[in-house]
Amino acid sequence: MQLCSFYLIDQERKSYGIVREEGVIDVGSRLGAECPDLKSLLQRGALSDLDAFCSLPADHPYSAIRFLPVVENPGKVFCVGMNYADKRKEFAETIEAPTLFVRFADSLAGHEQPLLKPATTQEFDYEGELAVIIGKPAYQVKAADALQHVAGYSCFMDATVRDMQFTWFTAGKNWQQTGGFGPWMTTADEIPDPQQLAIKTWLNQREVQNDTTASMVHPVAKIIEYISAFSPLSAGDVIITGSPGGVGKKRTPPLFMFPGDVIEVEIEKIGRLRHRIA
Repeated sequence: MQLCSFYLIDQERKSYGIVREEGVIDVGSRLGAECPDLKSLLQRGALSDLDAFCSLPADHPYSAIRFLPVVENPGKVFCVGMNYADKRKEFAETIEAPTLFVRFADSLAGHEQPLLKPATTQEFDYEGELAVIIGKPAYQVKAADALQHVAGYSCFMDATVRDMQFTWFTAGKNWQQTGGFGPWMTTADEIPDPQQLAIKTWLNQREVQNDTTASMVHPVAKIIEYISAFSPLSAGDVIITGSPGGVGKKRTPPLFMFPGDVIEVEIEKIGRLRHRIA
């Protein structure tokens, strides 16, 4: 099952639903105040309740909606840096422990919404990544049990203001509308092994990243174990698991994003996330 969050343009309201080829089955309108958004649905442990709606026809064509971030207001967004072998080589990374930083919810953007290049930078870089959406509370869980706490997976464009990163990654990662999140979430039952997914990034239809999640230094289960050892994770929290090599900063010459450019991330079994730079 694939689930998205959206804004219904003609009715001026937010909702979420089941993704179909012809459009979206509006689950939010059916569950109402009981589960007004995808985060609340996950918090209630009600994901399996959606099976009852899967056979319904789509309520809204895609032309009638504007995509929102898959989880619009996650309580926590943890990001893992330097987590692919080629990326570690590019940046000469030698630290063995996962490199962590945070994103804030107000830096996120939905599929087909513009990513905003800050006027102060000429080093707006791309990083295509796998996002993990937590489905039930996880605190001090072991890697062997960690994937049982995952609701699903999505694509993420972790756009980076390189000349504001320095040694504190957070400063380069939290500019307004720089974290693309979507188009939707594929539920975990359809991705039993998140370490077997092809991941690619295109800038203006030029392939700039091509790898597989098998190249992660710290796999998803280990990341959840590491983070939950010190920070309780709640349903609706998100973990961004790192970018493959090929980022613009380390190319010769460097390759950065500018207004009018189109950046896309595609992950096997999930879909293709697309943004224009503004």
